[in-house]
Amino acid sequence: MRHLAALGHSVLGVDHNAEALAACAPWGETLCADLENAPWPLVDRRFGGIVVTHYLWRALWPQLLSCLAEGGVLIYETFAQGNETVGKPSRPDFLLRHGELLEVCRDLHVVAFEEGFLTTPDRFVQRIVAVRSPAHPIHPIRYPL
Repeated sequence: MRHLAALGHSVLGVDHNAEALAACAPWGETLCADLENAPWPLVDRRFGGIVVTHYLWRALWPQLLSCLAEGGVLIYETFAQGNETVGKPSRPDFLLRHGELLEVCRDLHVVAFEEGFLTTPDRFVQRIVAVRSPAHPIHPIRYPL
């Protein structure tokens, strides 16, 4: 939140942890919500950008993507299969399958996608940057990690 706010963007941080959100309050709006066990709290909201890190709850993808405004950018990074060999999370429910973010973003224009192993700390991840813009297809750039 701090980085995006410093760039002049209005930001909204969403988490179920009120203490974590309190630490973010100086940079923008916060919303304490249990996204996994309560109704989706952002039904009528649209965002020019959505950033998700280290979080995977597949049931929310339709709601999350519905909040992305026309021309909006999705930046998503979380753990992927293989991570069970180096640490947590290790349950398949919390690890992306090979190419899964590409499938989730099939109706968006993928600008960049990465999948692989990173160090410090050791982890397997997938990353994607995708835009909701039907006017001009953008071909994905795939970089090895």
